[in-house]
Amino acid sequence: MPELIEFAKAAAIHAGDLIVRERQQNSLQHDFKNGNELVTQADLKADALITGLIRKTYPGHLILSEELAPDLDNVSRIDGDLWIVDPIDGTVNYAHGHCQSAVSIAHAREGRIDIGVVYNPFTRELFWAESGGGAFLNEQRIEVARESELRRAIIATGFPYDKSTLEPMLERVAKVLRVCADIRRLGSAALDICWVAAGRLDGYYESLSLWDFAAAQVIAIEAGAQYGHFTEVPPEVAPQFHTDGILVANPELFPKLREILRDDVNR
Repeated sequence: MPELIEFAKAAAIHAGDLIVRERQQNSLQHDFKNGNELVTQADLKADALITGLIRKTYPGHLILSEELAPDLDNVSRIDGDLWIVDPIDGTVNYAHGHCQSAVSIAHAREGRIDIGVVYNPFTRELFWAESGGGAFLNEQRIEVARESELRRAIIATGFPYDKSTLEPMLERVAKVLRVCADIRRLGSAALDICWVAAGRLDGYYESLSLWDFAAAQVIAIEAGAQYGHFTEVPPEVAPQFHTDGILVANPELFPKLREILRDDVNR
């Protein structure tokens, strides 16, 4: 599907240029969704840009986007074409002048995510993949790291805006930290997963929203990562679309990490 992947790459770069300009030129206006989730005017403008391009180029396609169209139900059962958009993954980083933020665009057809593009406009790193075609950083093919020992592994995770369930997460972090070399909390789930794909991290786990991980999931799998969950996936939900207990690592580390995280969940 060269036409679709090239469209997604171009749209991500276009939106990335916009969010860089917004941060350079303006005092960022922001608000809080649900009382605690930061959103800036750049999120809204980038979302409008991407969804506008999709509607113009592919008027029959459906769109699930974080800011403008977040309420599409039963996405795993949609038979046609679906775009899944996060205009800025890592909004808190973005608003605070950090460089770990990205535009994330995925495409799904007949209930299967088949294209992923994640673009960090501050480093000009474009991660992308099509199902069956390998994973790339700009034009260079990438693969997961081959670390097989947990004690030498660097693992990333994140935390939600809602802190009401924080204690079990902190216990999980402590357990992982005891057996791994170190933990990173970088602030962008899409880039965390892409960094696993590129061998910069050895594993990643977190519960997310679909737009956070849809594109990066394809990239990680195509780079040789094992993608799954450390919590049970309900039988009515396709695993590709399940948002809780996500785990990404190379095939050597995946079962070891899953055992640690499962044990924590089941205590």
